[in-house]
Amino acid sequence: MTIFAQVYVDEDVDVLVATLLLARGINTTTAREQQMLGESDQKQLAFAVSVERCILTHNRLDFEKLHTNYLMNHQSHAGILIAKRRNPYEITERVAILLDTLTADEISNQLLYI
Repeated sequence: MTIFAQVYVDEDVDVLVATLLLARGINTTTAREQQMLGESDQKQLAFAVSVERCILTHNRLDFEKLHTNYLMNHQSHAGILIAKRRNPYEITERVAILLDTLTADEISNQLLYI
């Protein structure tokens, strides 16, 4: 059982969110830090899977499709967190509440809207 989810912040999310999550003690990395800028959403999710991190994105439509494809193909992911475009502080608060409420195992293979 994995308790704490780790987060991979997609390039379309303000990097301030990652900084604020780190300040709260949440293990977070970004597309920029991982040299993944400009990669497709499919590659972004595959990377998140490879490092066992849930992905935080604003890209609802593409990641809903990717989530469905993963389920249909019996593939696993560590979770997809879709955030409406908001103030970075509000997004951070919502992610922190979610990660304080659910374990990594409970987030795994879920598509969650924050």
